[in-house]
Amino acid sequence: MARIKVAIPDHIHFTATIPVRVTDLNYGNHLGNDALLSILHEARMQLLGQFGWSELRIGGASMIMADVAIEYKGEGFYGDVLRIKLAFDDISKYGFDITYHVVNQHGKEVARAKTGMLCFDYQNRKLMPLPTEVKAKIETKT
Repeated sequence: MARIKVAIPDHIHFTATIPVRVTDLNYGNHLGNDALLSILHEARMQLLGQFGWSELRIGGASMIMADVAIEYKGEGFYGDVLRIKLAFDDISKYGFDITYHVVNQHGKEVARAKTGMLCFDYQNRKLMPLPTEVKAKIETKT
């Protein structure tokens, strides 16, 4: 079976730091896959907040997640402090990807992930184009 591979770009737009809580652990006593997805969501909210945006207000649009891919690389444990490097990538007419490179406080890789985010009009229930002002800000690679 082919495995998912998530490419991490060279540029970074934001780094979030999030601790692993006891409620993030599963029966294997390590970071659960459902908890990791929630941690990625928190990191994404922090990224958007740095630009003055939220998932419901991003340059006149809202966001909806089209897909997610997670490549697990190592375990996370209670007390670990995860450093998540986020980047906007693969910008299109209707949205973009956000990549997440997750490492622990010792630099050990825990996961790589990507979410496909699309601009969405929740009132009319349809896709809308990526606002020009948003595209201009996220095209900058730092």
